[in-house]
Amino acid sequence: MAPDRAHGLAESARSLADGEVTAREMAERTLARIEATQPSLNAFRLVRAEAALAEADAADKKLAAGVRLPLLGVPVAVKDDMDVAGEPTAFGCRGEFPAQTEDGEAVRRLRAAGAIVIGKTNTCELGQWPFTEGPAFGATRNPWHADHTPGGSSGGSAAAVAAGLVPAALGSDGAGSVRIPASWTHLIGIKPQRGRISTWPRPESFQGITVNGTLARTVADAALLLDSASGNHQGDLHRPLSLRVSDAVGRDPGRLRIALSLKPPFTALPARLDPAVRERVLALAERLAALGHVVEEAEPRYGQIGLSFIPRATVGLAERVRDVPQQDLLDRRTRDAARLGRVLGGAPLRVARRAEATLHRRIGALFETYDVLLAPTTAAPPPLIGSMVNLNGLGTDRAMIAACPFAWPWNVLGWPGVNVPAGFVGDALPVGAQLLGPANSEPLLVSLAAQLEADLRWHELWPPHATVVDSPAV
Repeated sequence: MAPDRAHGLAESARSLADGEVTAREMAERTLARIEATQPSLNAFRLVRAEAALAEADAADKKLAAGVRLPLLGVPVAVKDDMDVAGEPTAFGCRGEFPAQTEDGEAVRRLRAAGAIVIGKTNTCELGQWPFTEGPAFGATRNPWHADHTPGGSSGGSAAAVAAGLVPAALGSDGAGSVRIPASWTHLIGIKPQRGRISTWPRPESFQGITVNGTLARTVADAALLLDSASGNHQGDLHRPLSLRVSDAVGRDPGRLRIALSLKPPFTALPARLDPAVRERVLALAERLAALGHVVEEAEPRYGQIGLSFIPRATVGLAERVRDVPQQDLLDRRTRDAARLGRVLGGAPLRVARRAEATLHRRIGALFETYDVLLAPTTAAPPPLIGSMVNLNGLGTDRAMIAACPFAWPWNVLGWPGVNVPAGFVGDALPVGAQLLGPANSEPLLVSLAAQLEADLRWHELWPPHATVVDSPAV
């Protein structure tokens, strides 16, 4: 069995500051948990065991000298699309990748807050799909049910946090890639405002649709990691005004007007909300009403927002493909999508980028009447391992849209969203709901999520460790 579970992020930082445990002891326990579960859960692409222990020893010296930082000595994980000095950034791909010479800005800020990056978590190839599988590393499994995916593309980060290997982790979200795995592993997943967490050394990621975000078991921990990683490099294209989101945890959100949306945005391929998932989202809406909020069904005017998403996503993918050393090892679906991106990189991309201001006005009109939008995070519970990994391009698109039609519009808009657990369906499979807001609304969303958490106590539930330890990784 896996040796113990990680305490929460804030609790870990407090216990280190109070001298209840040393940073080295905490790092050793974290490494032991990862080693015990890696053959089965397979959450990590690489583990920085030697480096992490050295950094823990350095943190202990600082703690002994009276230095106090928000995350001093706390082990966290980051998704393997983020640069960590001395390590490759393979981003789910096969082949050899050079070691990076510098930390990405988000990682640099985590280190400045005192955190120890224990390792880099698995993600599907270039973050394209809502599963975390591939020939580069095998299959990452869901701690709640090992036959199912934890989702993607931040599935390794979600699995590591849900299983209690680390207290929190960074992921990235370009079409729901933080919120989807958070929903399918019973976690809080914050997709912040575009630019809240830097994507440097890229001025923006995937033509602005992808942002870095946080995964944790509690709202407070997800907000603390967000505050610790937030901030900008001078080269970032998107630099929103700074916020301290943690201050909103425990703050009364007031009596809010909440729009409940159950219809997915229009897509060219069919999508239908699973009745069991619908029931769980409706139950969450009822809890919000019981807490004093006004909840009414209302739909955003999404229109043909997909016409703006596709050029940005495929052009962004083509840019990433150019950086892959051995492109012949890429999945055919990746190469086909990148080829489309090279076609759409001129006028279609310019039109798509210009459309964002119109979309802000049209969809943002909802927030003239309502404070928050509540919607399903996914249309279905987590699929079985292997159900999407070998499909062709059209088959993958069909399966992906059928399961996950709700999250991606907020990536086009660049606005914040928070996944909250909505319970379980079928064979004890987790599902979630999104709290969505306009620009810079993270404090409001976090305040509301924390109010729900205090009422529903979802963080008290843990997955059965037997499903993690006893199942094969591939």
